[in-house]
Amino acid sequence: MVKVITYGTFDLLHEGHYKLLQRAKQLGDYLIVGVTTEEYDQARGKLNVMDSLMTRIENVKKTGFADEIIVEESQGQKFRDIQKYNIDIFVVGSDWTGIFDYLKDYCKVIYLERTKNISSTMLRAQMTPIQRIGIIGTGRIANRFITEAALVSGVNAQGVYNPHTKSAKLFAHKWGIDAYEDIEKFFDMSDMVYIASPHETHYGYIKQALEHDKHVLCEKPMCLNKAHAEELFKLAKEKRLVLIEGIKTAYCPGFAKLLGIACGGTIGSIRNVEACFTKLEDENNRELKDVNYGGSFTELGSYCLLPALKIFGHAYEDIRFESIKDENGIDIFTKAYLRYPNGLATATCGLGVKSEGKLLISGTRGYITADAPWWKTNYFEVHRENPDDVEKFSERFLGDGLRYEISDMLSMINGDKKKYFKLTRGDSVALAGILEKFQKGMGRT
Repeated sequence: MVKVITYGTFDLLHEGHYKLLQRAKQLGDYLIVGVTTEEYDQARGKLNVMDSLMTRIENVKKTGFADEIIVEESQGQKFRDIQKYNIDIFVVGSDWTGIFDYLKDYCKVIYLERTKNISSTMLRAQMTPIQRIGIIGTGRIANRFITEAALVSGVNAQGVYNPHTKSAKLFAHKWGIDAYEDIEKFFDMSDMVYIASPHETHYGYIKQALEHDKHVLCEKPMCLNKAHAEELFKLAKEKRLVLIEGIKTAYCPGFAKLLGIACGGTIGSIRNVEACFTKLEDENNRELKDVNYGGSFTELGSYCLLPALKIFGHAYEDIRFESIKDENGIDIFTKAYLRYPNGLATATCGLGVKSEGKLLISGTRGYITADAPWWKTNYFEVHRENPDDVEKFSERFLGDGLRYEISDMLSMINGDKKKYFKLTRGDSVALAGILEKFQKGMGRT
């Protein structure tokens, strides 16, 4: 008897799961299926699992392919199960290719190709259908998005559009999804659109997506013009669609905890916020080649402005910018200074000048500091007048952090309006307004 084993969450069971189990069964005589617990899913970074463990087990049972169902509870269990059940073949989806090669010393390991285009009647019949994600753009962040989206239950990235067809096809081949040359067909297959194209194209793509009745998650900066941001949010509201800007810091648990402590009176009344984010970018990358839309502040300013806007609000009294530019006129280092009625804020960004990346929040009774990479907040300290009086806080930050904004957006699509406070429409409009002032100051249109 040839024994086969596979594992999965099997949340919102769909034809992709069905075909995986079907093909796994065909590889042997006896199929064991391991279904993960909610606790183990959380520990390995999978978010938003909707069905209970018992529901997921029952759904796997109903497929008729599993001869035996077990529960996966912890890391390392796969190895133990392979020995315990005398397994001949370990099977898992191709999105895990290479990850389980270490098991080849104990049994045969097979990676099965994923099922594309999850959009069947089976899904549509569910009260909470899986959102089909279409991706616009094929750059570095789009590649990270694919990996992160796979760890959020309830979404499936399955199509990509890029006016440069070759790039779209290469991206699609790499990730096992479909490439679209016709943007109308791309919108037809999407429920939700993720935009990771060059900055200046965001407004046009967002508007098109909303006009096609699609929810939109757009990379920062969402807009470089305040009026454009207001127009798009108005359109989204009229159509009852979700539109959010993808600033991952705003959605990560550690940053939310930091804001709660900062604004909760622990350090008294806040009077100063300083945020710095710098990195040495490759001079051949778009960020340092695009004289109209590149540069440090356009690229990183959204992160560094976020703490000031969340703490002090949008009604600053004055703002000014100071920049160091390269020979092409692109800012490689910029400081933005904001004055509020009761406080000051500084946002420092650099792509060609390296500095200590830190977030500092100063109050009348103490201060909070988070070292780089504070924009992936997983640790910060609260200091008071007594240098020995230090509180230390930590919070997990999983992967690239994009899974948090994807998970929150899915919750908003499903009717949870409480998630909007993390990055409000007003926050995004204010950011667009500041970037517009910066662009004008740089002599850009």
